[in-house]
Amino acid sequence: MSIVNSHNEWDKLEEVIVGHVEDSIFPEHHISLLGGTPQRMYNLMRFLGGLPRKPDRFFLKQAREELEELVKILEAEGVKVRRPNRIKHHKRVKTPNWKSRGHTLACPRDCFLVIGDEIIEAPMSWRNRYFEREAYYEIFKEYFDQGAKWTSAPRPLLKDSLYNKKYKVPASLNEMEYVINESEIVFDAADFVRAGKDIFVTMGNVTNEEGVKWLERHLGDKYKIHRIPTKSHQPMHIDTTLIPMGPKKILINPKYIDINELPPIFDDYEILVAPEPLLVDGGLFNENATMCSTWLNMNILLIDKERVLVEKTQTPMIEALKKWGFKPIPCSLIALGAFGGAFHCVTLDIRRSSKLETY
Repeated sequence: MSIVNSHNEWDKLEEVIVGHVEDSIFPEHHISLLGGTPQRMYNLMRFLGGLPRKPDRFFLKQAREELEELVKILEAEGVKVRRPNRIKHHKRVKTPNWKSRGHTLACPRDCFLVIGDEIIEAPMSWRNRYFEREAYYEIFKEYFDQGAKWTSAPRPLLKDSLYNKKYKVPASLNEMEYVINESEIVFDAADFVRAGKDIFVTMGNVTNEEGVKWLERHLGDKYKIHRIPTKSHQPMHIDTTLIPMGPKKILINPKYIDINELPPIFDDYEILVAPEPLLVDGGLFNENATMCSTWLNMNILLIDKERVLVEKTQTPMIEALKKWGFKPIPCSLIALGAFGGAFHCVTLDIRRSSKLETY
């Protein structure tokens, strides 16, 4: 088996990369942020954008401690854990078309897509994440030297013309529009989830049709990419919408997914409907603090077909997982919502004991 080997979301996890929040700053204000960030947080970036996160006031200390606890749990479950290098996010970088500071290294899943023995670097549309991949170079070079494939999608220019500067969060699906257009090839890796030869994607404010077409051509006929319609008004990242939980088994968000509109591939699937998230104090499920959807209660990480990491405050989800035959491992990751993710987001599975199959 290759050092890099991951074909789905559920086979036994052997090696994983976990992000970190060191040196994180608030993202600089830019219209692209509104595509997946609650309006109140987007407005707050006008004042906080570019400033470092203070450990006690802005969740940094808590998030750091939670990630360390996550690492301990993963290692106790037999998983090898790697961490990226640190980056000084406050340093302003410049291209011929724009300049920006960075943001955070909390969520490696956003940046990289592992398909089989290949690591694919995503052409992301947020300027503040353009050079985030540098933190992973040494790890990926090590994997490459051991036989893994390492590919980068065409780096987008991220010109002003890519963004809809008049974008507003649509009040209804009838008024649906996105903050990006089709003028460049862009996608976030977190808009894709894998089930062997079938890959599922939601398009929206960080992934466009051009990005999906590039990945289709790159992967070739061996894989089939299925576009999943979503009712989210701010679609960004599929892992709060649909998660494969095993062969012919998916977890869906009933607010974003209409079961009657799922593609035919799911006709013989077991559909697990996620319970409503509990809103609690802290970053993850606090609508005044999170950088993302409160439906991160379904942003879980499967260690194998039974063991699954889940936020410990989300008792309805824990009980639902038990009912469905899983073995939940409760862990606190509540502060990471302020940095943009939960268990699936803050990890990148590098190796699972699996092979490529059609389910």
